[in-house]
Amino acid sequence: MGARQANIVFAAILLGTLVAALDQTIVSTALATIVADVGGAGFMSWVVTAYLLAEAVSAVLAGKIGDLAGRRVVFQISVLVFLGGSTLCGLAQDMTTLIWARAIQGIGGGGLIVTATALIGDLIPLRDRGRYQGMLGAVFGVTTMVGPTLGGIITDELGWRWVFYINLPVAAVVLAIALRAIPSTPTHTRSIVDYAGITLAALGSASLTLAVSLAGDRHDWDSAVVIGLFTIAVVLIVAFVQTELKAKEPMLPMRLFRNSVFVVCSTLSFIVGFAMLGAMTVLPTYLQYVDGMSATASGLRLLPMAAGVFTTSILAGRLVSRTGRYRVFPIAGTAVMTLGLWLMSTMNPDTGSWLMSGYLFVLGMGIGLTMQVLTIVVQNTVPYADLGTATANMTYFRAFGGAFGAAVFGTLFRDKLSSYPVTQSPAAASPATLRQLAPAEAAPIIQAYADTITYVFSWVAPVALLGFLVAGFLKEVPLRDGARSHAMDVGEGFSAPAPCDRSAQLERVISDTMRKAGHARKVLADILAKAGGRLNPSRAWAMGQTHRYARARGSADLAAIARSYRIPAEVLQPAFTDLCQAGYARLDGNTVCLTEAGQDQFDRMQHAWREWLDTRLDDFTMTDPGDRVLLDRALTDIATTLVDEPVLAGSADRA
Repeated sequence: MGARQANIVFAAILLGTLVAALDQTIVSTALATIVADVGGAGFMSWVVTAYLLAEAVSAVLAGKIGDLAGRRVVFQISVLVFLGGSTLCGLAQDMTTLIWARAIQGIGGGGLIVTATALIGDLIPLRDRGRYQGMLGAVFGVTTMVGPTLGGIITDELGWRWVFYINLPVAAVVLAIALRAIPSTPTHTRSIVDYAGITLAALGSASLTLAVSLAGDRHDWDSAVVIGLFTIAVVLIVAFVQTELKAKEPMLPMRLFRNSVFVVCSTLSFIVGFAMLGAMTVLPTYLQYVDGMSATASGLRLLPMAAGVFTTSILAGRLVSRTGRYRVFPIAGTAVMTLGLWLMSTMNPDTGSWLMSGYLFVLGMGIGLTMQVLTIVVQNTVPYADLGTATANMTYFRAFGGAFGAAVFGTLFRDKLSSYPVTQSPAAASPATLRQLAPAEAAPIIQAYADTITYVFSWVAPVALLGFLVAGFLKEVPLRDGARSHAMDVGEGFSAPAPCDRSAQLERVISDTMRKAGHARKVLADILAKAGGRLNPSRAWAMGQTHRYARARGSADLAAIARSYRIPAEVLQPAFTDLCQAGYARLDGNTVCLTEAGQDQFDRMQHAWREWLDTRLDDFTMTDPGDRVLLDRALTDIATTLVDEPVLAGSADRA
């Protein structure tokens, strides 16, 4: 693609990621208004949970199907599903319909996010890939955190249904660009989709979360329904483990749990999602009832938590990048997170806005310190064969933690609140009706909400404390250059759903390693020097283009190469003429092909790139000879790509 088309495509990918990420948290400030309109207070948390669970499962499935059918098709289908789900959410007249619509929306959202990441791997040159994926992660993180504020503004100004309708024009633009600008890319892999594993994981997660949601509301904790759901969840999880032990390409390879670093980081990822999404689900409702805030103001009040997350994420990323040491951050982060949750449990109607903002900032600091390094550490310690699945499952654990956290927070909130008879009054049906009461009448209801939030956070703080104890078992191992490089990407900590493709994850590591190594001119100069011969950047670029087009189309046509850059063939003619005069190619009309000397020089360049990669990835974890074979094959393919790609030679030549 030319630069203009690449920018248009990236804009579509960015917009798709933006709306999908926003819908994780945008509804939290609208929940009180939604319940006042359609009822169903007992299932309020499922408006968040349904989306998160569906998104997590869809991300795994979409990544695999994208390998089979092509990412462009899956991206377009995901946009359509997201559009349909958003429309149904806006039209919902009862809580049950809204929850099912949110699940449909989550299916589209998961497909959008994971396919967006994969499309960058297909369409963006390797040298730039880490930078683009870093930007995508940053957008994912920022929109996740500011979602409640935006949701509050929309709810107050336009109504809660527009929280969903606002997606429609954005998604329509994304779809239009996807249809016109995103090219079809060939599928080089034939993934085996673990349908049984994905289905069992989805049903098991949903059963466990539903059991927690129903307990204490319509059914007692010891009722047949709740016990039955817990039993079904256990049976499904056991069946999932048995299925994964036998699957050829399992969704979650059980051998990963022999890696203590993966176990610790997965547990901490679950706890981070639990605390962050759970808190963001119930706090806006508390603020609207106790402090009498509008939906907008309650969203703004959550910004200190976002500020804490980003402040410590940046700090942790820079220190990890500089020192290569990471163990201290999850330990300190879970300790600070525990402190933040305990401080939240001390709130009452007299807690001032500045003091509460301080509590939220502390909680955010703990989350940011913990979440920034988890995915990076796992990528640094698992074998190459498990690189893709380990990365994808870290995201799944955090998403499931968020969904389960929203359900647990919601259940605790609902059960405690319902124990106060005063909250059953029609005056407590919505924040708006409560504000119409005289202060003396409103005071008991406000106090009930305040006591409820104290109760919720006093139960949740021990979960973070458990995380602190677990973090103490995290091992410190040296970080590779690529891991240290993308530790500085703030969005890395948010771990937007990623494909299970290990080659894509390896390319991200290499991209970040190259970025850290310096400017393209310096890297290319080193490679050309090691390759020997008489190649300069211009000749290297022409040689790579000749090989790339011949490999893809059977022959390299000068006019076709020029068309791909949207420039006249005469502009490129001198570079190819120079390559021919050096004896590395022959030009027959418009067709250019490498000579024997040119092929030899290409092989030398490929070997030089391979040596460059080997020296920077020599500490990649290996567990068996088969893993070494997989990595060798992947690095050889990447070395070939680096010779073929125009970005290195082209940027050096233009400079």
